Amino acid sequence: MTPASPVPYRLTRVGVVMTPEPGNPDEAEGVLNPASGRGPDGRLYLLPRLVSEGNVSRVGLARVVVEDGVPVSVEREGVVLAPDRGWERGADNAGTEDPRTTWIEALGLHVMTYVAYGPLGPRTAVAVSDDLREWRRLGPVLFRYQEDLDMDLNLFHNKDTVFFPEPVTAPDGTEALAVLHRPMWDLGETKPGQGVRVPAGVEDERQSIWISYVPLAAVRDDLSALTLWGQHHFVAGPEFAFEELKIGGGPPPLRIPEGWLVLHHGVTGVIDGAFSQQQKVNYAAGALILDATDPRRVLARTPEPLLAPETDDERSGIVPNVVFPTAIEEIDGRHFVFYGMADSKIGVALLERTD
Repeated sequence: MTPASPVPYRLTRVGVVMTPEPGNPDEAEGVLNPASGRGPDGRLYLLPRLVSEGNVSRVGLARVVVEDGVPVSVEREGVVLAPDRGWERGADNAGTEDPRTTWIEALGLHVMTYVAYGPLGPRTAVAVSDDLREWRRLGPVLFRYQEDLDMDLNLFHNKDTVFFPEPVTAPDGTEALAVLHRPMWDLGETKPGQGVRVPAGVEDERQSIWISYVPLAAVRDDLSALTLWGQHHFVAGPEFAFEELKIGGGPPPLRIPEGWLVLHHGVTGVIDGAFSQQQKVNYAAGALILDATDPRRVLARTPEPLLAPETDDERSGIVPNVVFPTAIEEIDGRHFVFYGMADSKIGVALLERTD
């Protein structure tokens, strides 16, 4: 267990920046959980998850309107990723969901991880872009076999994946791109009767944050290497009351003096069915600080949430009682966090140091 050392940051609500557009069929069941980035024009954009009737998700593009240094609304610019590949569509489901976008300077590219909701359920996929508008799919992620885990991570659904913005040193000493992810250990979600399986050495079956690595040299040789992850390691699991059911990663890690600041979500309540729109859960936002040189190490974490569902927009929606952070951007020297509100709208909060 990680000691609850101080995390010198707070989140303060600013407002709602995006709500479903009346009459827009792509947004009939909400706008939520955006990625973000700066375009070649220097302007700030969100890439929101747009949910149409039947819970089918697409990734949109919307320019952020800023007034007096504060994001206040957006201007829509269409859809940039839709579930139009066979592995993003099942017989009764489809979706390109919950994008996270990291600008990786070492590649000169925005790297998007997203959930491809295909024939066997949710699977992480990767796409890249240099302008946020045209995205090249690299395909679903594959996990290298790791003998000490005695388990093939490719068997499991996986969500909440996000790349670090800078290369780090991998456990084998090579320069690598690191990525956080959240395996889901219940194989019964894919094949009924298989039950929960966990890797060797894992005693807590609850969904937790893991880290994997991609050799930077391999990616420079062939971008498709971004989909082949190795050197898997547990990072953090549920420890505090607001994380009782599970935790998962949020926006791209932010480099701070102490290391890497990782905003995450913690979940409490009752889950009814693996992939249905839940009604009895509570999602709140917390924070971890990971070691700068070895991000497998947790240096500090919040025993209480930095932001929990309190406003009407956060407590009432498609999935009530949800605060789900997915993007961090700097505007005029200040950092703002964009987050999903009750799976229906997008809010923004100011991230500030408290010391």
